[in-house]
Amino acid sequence: MGPHQSQPQSQYIHQNPHYQHRHGRSNLASCAVATAFLLVLVGAGVIALFVVFRPHDPSIAISAVQLPGFASSNGTASFTYAQLAAVRNPNRNMLSHYDSSLVVLSRPQNQVAGFMFIPAGQIEGGRTQYMSASFNVAGFPVNGNPEVVEVESRMKVKGRIEVLKFFTHHVETTKLCTVAVSSRDGAVLTFRC
Repeated sequence: MGPHQSQPQSQYIHQNPHYQHRHGRSNLASCAVATAFLLVLVGAGVIALFVVFRPHDPSIAISAVQLPGFASSNGTASFTYAQLAAVRNPNRNMLSHYDSSLVVLSRPQNQVAGFMFIPAGQIEGGRTQYMSASFNVAGFPVNGNPEVVEVESRMKVKGRIEVLKFFTHHVETTKLCTVAVSSRDGAVLTFRC
């Protein structure tokens, strides 16, 4: 009984080209659906990995500022600028930082009065690194209120984070602080970051 049914069916397929055309279309549609499903699955996986391993910029917290050795005369000041900062890496992967710097600017002219590079280094994922920096500033212009001198510090941390050992993401963050100093003894009156 089986051979008698398959023979007329095969004759029908060979004699009717529309059947072959429809059968080919259904294979093509199945392949298209499977491909679309795989693309959606891969896209969802990439988005999930990006959400879990998405790189974030490091955060900077300035905990102390001092200006020891402050001296002022003839409209200029000289001092040593000292700052203690905490740089936190919020990522799961290591942060390699380089080309980082600390700049001191005069207020309100925003002229560079002092500058130093922060040595390159690495911060483990989820860790905080404490950085202390100090350098001499000479010829700082003292304008405006003779009792209070204002300076601005600009700390910039640049680096890169390797995600899943394949991708490199560049990060950068800057922290600005305004420091008010007594022109008599160089005591820090306030600092706002």
